Amino acid sequence: VQLQASGGGLVQAGGSLRLSCVASGSMSSTNTMGWYRQAPGKQRELVASSTSGDYTNYADSVKGRFTISRDNVKNTVYLQMNSLKPEDTAVYYCHYAPTRGGLARGSYWGKGTQVTVSS
Repeated sequence: VQLQASGGGLVQAGGSLRLSCVASGSMSSTNTMGWYRQAPGKQRELVASSTSGDYTNYADSVKGRFTISRDNVKNTVYLQMNSLKPEDTAVYYCHYAPTRGGLARGSYWGKGTQVTVSS
C-alpha cells in the first residue's frame, strides 16, 4: 500500500488547512486510516484516526478543531484543520493499518507534509 499526502502549507494562527491522503494498492476492507504529526524535538503523536466502521478518535489537543473524514470509494482520508494554533506546527503523516478482529495487521506510512502555523 502506498500513501500520498498533500495539502500542507503555511497559514496564520486561526486559519484552516485541509490535508488529503490517497491510498493505493491492495487494501483490506477493514482498516484504520489516520494522521500523526511530529514537531521538532518531539515524538510522533496521533492526531486523529478513522476506522472503516466509521469510528473516529482524536487527540485531546485537536478535539473541536480538527475533523477526520474518509471516502472509501476513493481510498482517501482527509483532515480538516480549523482554528490552527502555532503549536499545531509539525510534519503530518498519513497512516494506514489493515485490521482483523479489531487488531492491526500491518502499518504503512506516507511521506510527511509540513504544516506551519505562524503567530
